[in-house]
Amino acid sequence: MSEETWDDERARKLEALLRALARRIAELDAQGDLLHHAGELTSLIGDLRSELFHYEVRATYDTPEMLERRRIVSEAEEAEEHGWERSEWSPEDDDPRR
Repeated sequence: MSEETWDDERARKLEALLRALARRIAELDAQGDLLHHAGELTSLIGDLRSELFHYEVRATYDTPEMLERRRIVSEAEEAEEHGWERSEWSPEDDDPRR
C-alpha cells in the first residue's frame, strides 16, 4: 500500500497473528518437535515482526478518514492542473429579454 493506514481491523489481525504463533509453538512443543520446525517458526515470526513494527509506528500513519481527505485534495489538484474547459455558454443566454 502506498500510504499506510492503521485501524481497529488491522489491530485485530495482529492480535490473531500473535495468538496463532502462540498456538503453533504450544502444539510443536507438546509434540516435542519445536526445533524441527525452526524454518516455519522463523517465517511466522518474520511476518509477525513486520506487523508489530507497523503497530509501533502507527501514530505516523494516516487514519482512513485522513486518507480519504488526501484523495479528495489530490483529485482536485489534478483537475486544477488540466484547467477549466471552455463552455459555449454566454451571459446573453440567460437574458430573459431575448
